[in-house]
Amino acid sequence: MRLRHADGTTVHLGYCTNVHPAEDLAGIVNQLDCYAGPVRERLGTDRLGLGLWLAHDVARELAGDPAAVARLRAELGARGLEVVTLNGFPYRGFHAPVVKHAVYRPDWTTQARLAYTLDLADVLYGLLPDDVPHGSISTLPLAWRDPWNSGSRAAAGRRIRTLETGLAVRAARHGRPIRVGFEPEPGCAVETVDQIERELTGQGGDLLGVCLDVCHLAVSFEDPARVLARIAAAGLAVVKVQASCALQADDPGDPAVRRALAAFVEPRFLHQTREAGEGGAAYAADDLGEALSGAGALPGAAPWRVHFHVPLHAPPEPPLAGTSAVLEQSLALLVGGPAALADHVEVETYTWSVLPADRRPDGPDALVAGIAAEVAWAAGTLTDLGLKEVAA
Repeated sequence: MRLRHADGTTVHLGYCTNVHPAEDLAGIVNQLDCYAGPVRERLGTDRLGLGLWLAHDVARELAGDPAAVARLRAELGARGLEVVTLNGFPYRGFHAPVVKHAVYRPDWTTQARLAYTLDLADVLYGLLPDDVPHGSISTLPLAWRDPWNSGSRAAAGRRIRTLETGLAVRAARHGRPIRVGFEPEPGCAVETVDQIERELTGQGGDLLGVCLDVCHLAVSFEDPARVLARIAAAGLAVVKVQASCALQADDPGDPAVRRALAAFVEPRFLHQTREAGEGGAAYAADDLGEALSGAGALPGAAPWRVHFHVPLHAPPEPPLAGTSAVLEQSLALLVGGPAALADHVEVETYTWSVLPADRRPDGPDALVAGIAAEVAWAAGTLTDLGLKEVAA
């Protein structure tokens, strides 16, 4: 889905396919028929964007086979789908029974992460529509915080400089850039705007920047206006926006609220939890279960936000809530002013399959309906800000 900003910028809106488990080419094409195509049809739009997730093995396969990339592009086009951005955060196994900290490996200290990201760039050049001026790839915030030290920082810096060189060579060859956005996340080497400035300032020029996941921003209790101002002051661009909402509990000391939160404890993904403090987060737990009980339990004296992506259009029922207000504020700051500060927006609720049982989609049709409702919510929010949908 394409929308036009008043300054003439085309803003691309789509949904991220990391919600689907396929990690081979046949499975990816199948998910276009099962999910992406039906989502587009339900939305009644001629063209829908996908933030495509390609696991390592299929990315490597496609990077070495331009003809296969051309066939995938044709499969997308035949279904009214297009790709301007890739999600390069999960490396593989994102729908394994237990993911947790494994999603941060390999990290940016390794050659494997660099090679994977450059493979993704090569594939994206084959998928990018001819009339789109640049592509984007989101990646992890360098590494999980432990271990992260001067040696880690130096190793990651070397990989990132090589990444920049590789992206520059490809941009010169193809006549348009693909930019990589590092995605701050609670618990990682880059979580807050202070860490963004420390770790990323001076990296990459126009080819490297920030992927702003609004769920992550909300969990850290950071002010969107302050974050965006300091990102700009650091000379970094918002390469991509992931439209997402966190789980919120205003009174986590209440037994009823704690029972409701416990329904969101699950074994697959990590659900970092933060308790509000003066000007940010005062207390932190690496997972929701740890926040609720045990030696690392949070005090529960102030509101909590949890890294659990909840559907944009359907916040949890009381006594819980979602952070859609933070998302609305962030989008208003990014594209509601006289100039568009970002042009790739990706709905990224990958947690549909681990929602509490009574909120979980019952089969493919229900998931299609849920994803379509999220994209419609995001499109409505953008049009309320003055953007206009562009016909295919």
